[in-house]
Amino acid sequence: MSSIQSLQVAVDIAARRRDAARMALVDACGQRDAAQAQMAQLDAYTLEIQGRWGARPSATLQPEVMLHYRHFMGRLAYAMGLQAEVVREHAGRIEACRKTLLDAELRLASLRKVCESRQAEQALCQLRRDQKQTDEMAALRTMSAARQASAGYQE
Repeated sequence: MSSIQSLQVAVDIAARRRDAARMALVDACGQRDAAQAQMAQLDAYTLEIQGRWGARPSATLQPEVMLHYRHFMGRLAYAMGLQAEVVREHAGRIEACRKTLLDAELRLASLRKVCESRQAEQALCQLRRDQKQTDEMAALRTMSAARQASAGYQE
């Protein structure tokens, strides 16, 4: 396997890794968006409950009802705290995925650059070989023509 073929295999692998990193980033963004949507739902539900059970001037609530309300709101606040942590974790994963994607893109770009450089180098070597062969053939023809010319003068 030539060095160009080996480099091309490395470029293909790097491209697959870059594509996988891009898909991981898309997945992480989707998961974060879903977590944020769930957080928004919890927030909207909290506002709805507060509006329903909030202080009404004419309402008198039994102490047991207020206790249950406060207990429920505490659990809802706890759930929102957990969901906020989930959103932060997804943000961290997204940053890690972005870094992985950037690294994969840089690796791919550098491998492509090396591959292009080697191909240009090989093309230049081939051009030099062709030129050398052409020069040798021209020299042989010139020598052959000179011999024929000198042989023609000797007769």
